[in-house]
Order: sequence, then C-alpha cells, then structure tokens
Amino acid sequence: MEYAVETGRAMSEQDRSVEATFQLEARRLRNFIRRQVPDDVDAEDVLQDVFFELIEAYRLMKPVAHAGAWLFQVARNKIADLFRGRKPTIADGERLFTADLLPSPTKGPDAAFANRVLMAEIETALDELPASQRAVFVAHEIEGRSFKEIAAETGVSVPTLLSRKHYAVLFLRRRLQTIYDEMEGRKK
Repeated sequence: MEYAVETGRAMSEQDRSVEATFQLEARRLRNFIRRQVPDDVDAEDVLQDVFFELIEAYRLMKPVAHAGAWLFQVARNKIADLFRGRKPTIADGERLFTADLLPSPTKGPDAAFANRVLMAEIETALDELPASQRAVFVAHEIEGRSFKEIAAETGVSVPTLLSRKHYAVLFLRRRLQTIYDEMEGRKK
C-alpha cells in the first residue's frame, strides 16, 4: 500500500511537471509547427505527438534537461517524418491493429467468423479499461476526434488525455497480444 501511495505521488508530480511544460511551451511550439506544416490538422497531430513524446520520456524516467529545446527538436523530427510521407513514429507505435491485419468478412465464412470473434474480443477488452481511458481511446481511435476537440469538450488537458490513451493502448496491446500473434501467423 505504501508503494502505491509513493507511486501515485510520483505520477502526480510527473503529471504536474508535464502540464507545466505544456502550458509554458505549447503556444510557441504550435506557432513553430504551423509555420512549417500548412495543414492545421497535420500541425495539431505533430503537436500532440511531440507532447506525447514528452509524456513518454517522463514515464520512462528519461530526464529532459532543457524541455523547450528538446520539444523543438522532437517537433523538427516529427515534421521531417511527416514530409517523408511516413506517419510519425508515435502514431505507428500507438496503433493497435492495422486494417490489413483484420480479416475481411467478404473472404468467406471463416474470415467472417474470425472478424466477429476479433471484434468481440476488442469490445470485451475495451470494456475492461477504466472509464477515463476507454472514453479517450474510443473518441480518438474509433470516432477519429482530435485530442484538442476532446479536451475542449471534457475540460481535461491534452497531456492528460494523451497519457490516458497511452495507458489504454498498453493495456489493450497486452490484453490482445495472443489474438494479434494468431492473426500475424495466419497472414504468413
């Protein structure tokens, strides 16, 4: 129990630190990104990915000495990824399944059955998530809403939403790993 209290206190300090960095740097960083990325949606995605990287660094206990400079370097890398025609790396890492992995129900009764089983497992796993994580995961991944939209609607900060989604993805990835491995094995 004492460990849980200490862990919770450390997480709370991390969250406050990330939130303070977000408040301090968000405007400058957003302006920097928008000058280089003409599409507003892409610019917001890059900004969200940059702050997700900051959250990840804190969660992995990788100290960020000069947060402002670090954020701008990550932003440059994300912008370069975007213009190379690739999705930013964090988006790749945050996807649970790709469309080519799901069996097409038009490929016959076996594929249709596999698709139904897979979707039922995903729904069950989603129901096992804490409500706050499930809500942000569904809003972002399934409904396609941006973190900025979700934050405006819920009043929850973007860094907190990013963190909740990150934990949801980690849980779902662990929970659905066996099914994922089976699907990959069938493709080969």
